Amino acid sequence: MLPLTFKEFLHFKKLENTDPARHLSEYLEYGGFPSVVLQTNSQLKRDVLSGIYNSILLRVVAGRATIKNTEVLERIALYLLSNTGQLISINKIANTLRSSDLKVSNNTIENYLELLHNAFLFYKVPRFDIREKEYLRGQGKYYVVDLGFIRSQLQRKNINRGSKIENLVYLELLSRGYEVFVGKYNDKEIDFVAQKDTDVKYIQVTDHIPENSNRESDNFLHLPTGYQKIIITTNWDDVGNIDGIPVIHIIDFLFNDEF
Repeated sequence: MLPLTFKEFLHFKKLENTDPARHLSEYLEYGGFPSVVLQTNSQLKRDVLSGIYNSILLRVVAGRATIKNTEVLERIALYLLSNTGQLISINKIANTLRSSDLKVSNNTIENYLELLHNAFLFYKVPRFDIREKEYLRGQGKYYVVDLGFIRSQLQRKNINRGSKIENLVYLELLSRGYEVFVGKYNDKEIDFVAQKDTDVKYIQVTDHIPENSNRESDNFLHLPTGYQKIIITTNWDDVGNIDGIPVIHIIDFLFNDEF
């Protein structure tokens, strides 16, 4: 069971007839757990989120695996939260932990990542070579099940908004029944390849498109034709068309299943 989608969040709060863009920041900050959405106080929201997070991490993950020293598990989870939308490798995590004098084997890290995935606290998104039509071993991306965990656990305000939007798009695709991959085509990376039966979408996600930049559309140039390609942005000024590729606002994506 996933937390409330953004549309469900608005319905739950009886805000369907208001401008949804006004409420996106709240959703990005506190996520979609009903018990959190019902709270009106910001600190209470964070407290409830921390309670849910710790219950999953310490009771479900650590408890089932009988992990007595949970420090490594907690640090790995925080690493994933801090690197949402980034390619993750076991070696990167190991080096980060070792730099803090936490010596842990790659096998242990791999096992803990699997535990976090199996508990549905994080979703692992594998890389897929579009040209060779094969999965790539090693690096992948991890997205957290609820956006509220990012702020409540990292406890800082200057969290990359673009990474939150990317996490939001992933969760929305998941709620629509898509199987999602990180795409690779030669040296280009596609944020998401989403597939459901014969429906395939190539998606790039950005907080905003820098002026005079074609980076987001360039990644699409050599992809197979016949499939939908879209760029999702949070900047209304970006909305339009680049080289025949529609650029849509995140709100339009969340409210239009055709995207």
